[in-house]
Amino acid sequence: MTKITIVIASLLALALVAGAGAQVGLSNVSGTNESSNQTTESTQNISGNVTDLTNAGSMLAAVLQDNTSRTNLTPVQNVTADIGLELVAQNFTSPMMVTSPDDGTGRLFVVDQIGVVNVVDANGTTLPEPFLDLRDKMVDLRPTYDERGLLSIAFHSNFSENGKVYAFYSAPLRPEAPEGWNCTNHISEFQVDPENPDRVNMTSEKVLMYIDKPYHNHNGGQLAFGPADGYLYISLGDGGRANDVGNGHTPGIGNAQDLTKIYGKILRIDVDNVTAEGMPQQNMTQNQTQNMSVNRTENPPEPTWTTFAGSLYGIPTDNPFAETQPRILDTYAYNSVPPEIYACGFRNPAYMAFDSGGNNALFVADAGQNLFEEVDIVLSGGNYGWNIREGTHCFDPNATTAPGKSCNITGLQGEPLIGPIFEGGHDLGVVVVGGNVYRGTAVPGLEGRYIFGYWSDSRTVGNGTLLAATPPAGWAEGALPETAASLTPDANAMWEVQTVNITGGTNETLGMFLRGFGEDANQDLYVLTNDVGGPDNSTSTGKLWKIVPPAAVTPAPTTVTPTVTQTAAGNQTEYAA
Repeated sequence: MTKITIVIASLLALALVAGAGAQVGLSNVSGTNESSNQTTESTQNISGNVTDLTNAGSMLAAVLQDNTSRTNLTPVQNVTADIGLELVAQNFTSPMMVTSPDDGTGRLFVVDQIGVVNVVDANGTTLPEPFLDLRDKMVDLRPTYDERGLLSIAFHSNFSENGKVYAFYSAPLRPEAPEGWNCTNHISEFQVDPENPDRVNMTSEKVLMYIDKPYHNHNGGQLAFGPADGYLYISLGDGGRANDVGNGHTPGIGNAQDLTKIYGKILRIDVDNVTAEGMPQQNMTQNQTQNMSVNRTENPPEPTWTTFAGSLYGIPTDNPFAETQPRILDTYAYNSVPPEIYACGFRNPAYMAFDSGGNNALFVADAGQNLFEEVDIVLSGGNYGWNIREGTHCFDPNATTAPGKSCNITGLQGEPLIGPIFEGGHDLGVVVVGGNVYRGTAVPGLEGRYIFGYWSDSRTVGNGTLLAATPPAGWAEGALPETAASLTPDANAMWEVQTVNITGGTNETLGMFLRGFGEDANQDLYVLTNDVGGPDNSTSTGKLWKIVPPAAVTPAPTTVTPTVTQTAAGNQTEYAA
């Protein structure tokens, strides 16, 4: 199939009161009457014989009681979740993730949102120079709170042979972007310096995608290679602000439900097989004058993302829209669907990880807004509900703290909306922090369980919580379908969740802000924390912990404090707005 470059214009000149939204939970809802997605497209009301996959009404779903959203924690019979934490390295600013290539070196790579990736060697020593330093390429971040920055990296599956590593970071707004927008996210490929395996060759950068953002929040920002298919997956938020409305959002339905936009989606690309290699980039600004039942001329022609399919990467032929386009509805902003799209209906999929064992399922933690947090298992072609639903519950942008009693179970194309396997309330904290399915050997009782948590229950004092989700009986042995079209309610049933007890601590909480998780090449699981709500460069409280058997929290082995000077930055904490 011929691969093309998609450069689509999508700025919406909708004058709405700007809100200070946040990627993980800070409520900032104005009194402005905002376009509702509940009564927009007749096809949205198609339910007919469609299977209900929303998990609404599940005994394990979160509930709203006394104006507070509450989590249904369900300790699993005869199953405990006790761990110890071993401090591996420290003195980071705002560590977002830790990862390790399978190259035999035992190195850990700690991604710090301020724009650096530090190397912790097999002896636990943090090397004095960063592996990757993007600080001079990034947008200026706010030290007290920010959702932009260096959000993730991913090592190529054949990194030990080709030395390729990919990064997602926030750069200043490019000249081609709509005036007054906030920043431009880059998805870039780098090559390791052939003279120094602990450093990236900074001149090797190839930008695979430029993604302009109208607001600072809801970036998504995660990169991950599929362990089964070798493709690169990219998570993108809905564009920012609250409710999936505002500047740059499609009126009525929002960006996450608009298949002609890449915002609020999971993308999937092939970095190894560039079909039509060398094909020049094409500017395919969409025709704004077709389908005159909507006023598409309100959308100025500035492109809001630029991709390089066919020249720097290819499109997997089994992507849901690679070869067959769906109906282009009048409510959509443009006239074609980007073939990079793998799944839709996300608010801010700020955490994403594949199960490194089992069935290699893709877990995405999608930050909620005022009430509910969620974790989804994502399949090709799936629609995960935002902003028709927030978790399992109905969502109305005109009444964000009062879920409706009924709403659609299908999307605009009549496809089932897929509910989360975990839904949490804000009784546990401000925002969900996605993790990994445990495949390590240190704590056998965690095998096959999804380990994740909450950032904190306070915006000023770190008090994060760790959680363990246990799949339904038989889930691990059962095969997930290849696409969402074959998903059944049993395969998408909600998981039982309980708190993780950290032995040796003062209580069940971390006593720190939970920032992220990560695996090493041996599938041991790590936890990232810091002590401040934002990545203030005057502090270096970021820590890397290894999950170990239940025991006292242990001090770190001798480590070397990084000598690099880290610039002031903002932190990716997930306030949902």
